[in-house]
Parts: sequence; C-alpha cells; structure tokens
Amino acid sequence: MRRSFTRALARPLVLAAAAAAIPLGSAAPAAAGSVVVGGFPVDVSDSPWTVALSSRDRFGGTRSGQFCVGVAVGRSTVLTAAHCLSKEVLGSAAERMTGLRVIAGRTDLLSSQGQEIGVRGTWVNPAYDAATNAGDFAVVTLAQPLPASSVIRMAAAGDPAYVPGTEALVYGWGDLTGAGDYARSLRAARVHVLPDVLCRQAYSGGGDGSYLADRMVCAGEWEGGQDACQGDSGGPLVAQGKLIGLVSWGSGCGRAGSPGVYTRVSDVLRTLGWRTATQQRPAGG
Repeated sequence: MRRSFTRALARPLVLAAAAAAIPLGSAAPAAAGSVVVGGFPVDVSDSPWTVALSSRDRFGGTRSGQFCVGVAVGRSTVLTAAHCLSKEVLGSAAERMTGLRVIAGRTDLLSSQGQEIGVRGTWVNPAYDAATNAGDFAVVTLAQPLPASSVIRMAAAGDPAYVPGTEALVYGWGDLTGAGDYARSLRAARVHVLPDVLCRQAYSGGGDGSYLADRMVCAGEWEGGQDACQGDSGGPLVAQGKLIGLVSWGSGCGRAGSPGVYTRVSDVLRTLGWRTATQQRPAGG
C-alpha cells in the first residue's frame, strides 16, 4: 500500500507492473501493489467496500490487471487516488481507457469470486498537485450498482476517528515486504492515527515531501512495521467503522520515522460538498 516505486522518495503507491511507465525521480504515482507491510489476510466480506482497480490491457492478467485499490462510498461511486488515474500510470487519459474495470467482492484476485464492473465515468480532482501530493483523490462511477451493504460511511471533519492514537486498518493487495512481494489475496494492517506534529517532522518539505495536515492524515507505527506499500494506492484507511483516508504516498514501506500518508477524507467531503450519511451520496452513488 505504499506510495511510490522505491519508496525512498515521497511517492504515490501504485503497482510495480507500471513502474516502467513512471519516472522514479518524481513524485509520480507508483502502481498500486503493496499489500500492507506487516499485515494479515482478510476476507473481502470483512471489508466489502474495498475494491480493486483493474486493466488487463495495461497490466496483464497475472493479478487480474489490478494496479490500484478503491473504496465504495456509494452504490455506484468509488473513491481512489488521483495518481492512480494519471496518464503516467494508465498510459493514456482515464476517459479513453476502454478496459478499465472495478473488481468487487473478490478476496483472491485470480478467483472468479465477486464481479468485474465496467466504468461509466471518471473524475480526477483538478486541484491535485503531483508535486506535493495534496488533493490526491478521484471518483470512479460504476456502470452498475453495488449492494448497499458494500458501501462505507465517510468521516467528516471533527470526527473522533481522526484523533491521534486511534487504531485503524488499511486494506489492499499491494507489496507485502517492500521488496516487490505482491499479494494475490486481500490483506489488512493495523496502524494508528499519528499526531500531525510527528508527520510534519517526518515530511518537512525536503526530498521526502511535505505533510499538509488539513489535506492529509498520517498513520502507521513510528517505530516502523505495519504500513501500506506499492499497489495499495487509493485503498481505504478505516477507523471506528468509517473511512478516514485513502492510501496516497510515503517514504519506503514500514520504515521507522516514515509513516504512511493518506488523503484526508474530510478534505474530500469539503471539496466535493458531499454529506456523510451513506444514503446521501452524490448522483450515481
């Protein structure tokens, strides 16, 4: 679930299969591939809102084309990272991708479980800044709706789920070790929401990027261990049963003093003007 290809620089966490298409020296999104370093296997029924973004045309069939992760916040509405839908990752504009799919209800990427759903439309936050990773979110509209039970609520500003020390879970099919050891089946890792002061200390604007507290939330363990990694980009960070973050970027995977940085979901709500109740999603959701 990490953000960049090498994670030595502050980078988005996309799949390693796309690494050839993304410059290592930039903060460009890495292909979603890491499966939560220090994590454990889970069944998708435990987190039915966790979905895989797939393009076999672009990433091949080894992992059913999975390259990023998304989260269902409405029956036809999936949130993911903006960098996942960039031209650098997809090879073309998202709206021109004919083979883009969302895989829902599937634990093992190579099984026939669940369903593969076509995409009716995509919207990438126009304010996304690839240099700072601020505003790293996008919306995918599905061609057919998911069950209402597959939708997770989002935490608005001021929600206690954002309080430092709160235990959270991050989900994905990404790199398990930070060394390109990608998981086939869904995994999760237990992390804790960390104080903004620690995150600013870790990412103070140097080569490892800048932490912006009003736009981002960071989580992990300060001593290292549990974390998201490559391939987890766009995946959900969940605390107290609500979505609080989307896997965005970081330095390395599971490194001491380099926690994972997530797009703050309250900022997504503010930007889009969405309300938080599950039934009150935007049109199509």
